Amino acid sequence: MDIPHSTSSRSRQQGAGFLAALIGVTLWGVQLPIGKDVFAVIDAFHVTLIRYGVGALMLLLALLISEGRAALHYNGLGLQAGFIGLVGMCVSPVLTFIGMSLSRAEHTVVIVTLQPMITVLAQWLINGRRPGRFTLACIGVAFVGVVLVVTRGQLFMSETRLELLGDLLALGGAACWVFYTMSIARLAGWSALRVTTLTLIPGAIGTAIFTSCMVVAGLSITPTLADIDSVRWPLLYLSLGGVFLSMLAWIYGTQRIGPLNAALLVNFMPVVAFSVRAIQGHPVEPVELAGAALVILSLVANNLYLRWRTGPIPQA
Repeated sequence: MDIPHSTSSRSRQQGAGFLAALIGVTLWGVQLPIGKDVFAVIDAFHVTLIRYGVGALMLLLALLISEGRAALHYNGLGLQAGFIGLVGMCVSPVLTFIGMSLSRAEHTVVIVTLQPMITVLAQWLINGRRPGRFTLACIGVAFVGVVLVVTRGQLFMSETRLELLGDLLALGGAACWVFYTMSIARLAGWSALRVTTLTLIPGAIGTAIFTSCMVVAGLSITPTLADIDSVRWPLLYLSLGGVFLSMLAWIYGTQRIGPLNAALLVNFMPVVAFSVRAIQGHPVEPVELAGAALVILSLVANNLYLRWRTGPIPQA
């Protein structure tokens, strides 16, 4: 009786983890078209600073209420958690934004979807564990679908040296996020709320320092209170949905289904963004629908595969 009970419990954890990670990715996908409008008023660096700053304060308050003051202590893991947060929540978005400014958004979105591939290579290289063939196949199919969605079937995009540099920086940003997703496993025993809060705080501090340097260098303009007030509701979503809720859901899901399977869901983010654009009145071409179908089918297939497996969740 113990074995079926254990299998059923593991299956529920897989299902809950998949749903949580999917919610996090969906919230990120919705914020892309919202963020586009905000960037017309406030530059991306200050938007990142505001959303991470507000998100960190909200998470800090939630952690205090939920787990008490003792949860604010790093318990000897301060340097490790600080470095993980700095890489994932400061360096990653900075590289991605700079890369996008030098290249094109279509390139950056496709590069973001390489995160499952990067995770595969990283875990294979570090742990020597090869992922299951079915998961690899699902990653490949999902990636093809995303490419079709974001390029509308125009697979041959000319590159300049500046665009290539931007793409390489965006790739570095994607790799930094993979590092963050994989590294939070080192904070074992911490709740998703505690992991998110104690890694976001150093990330927000790093973002504040970087943004200040950009202002001093004349590469960024500090927004006025009137600017912030004019986009207060979109900023609220970017902070509440794009940081507070999405990060909690993402880390909760990653802790239960593993970084590779969570990274697979990143392929769904562009599909969400394009769906929001369609609702806003932007035309959707058949090739985009076909790509979206490939992504969704691959995600469903891999989730069903993981849920019906009798063995442990393949995380490598």
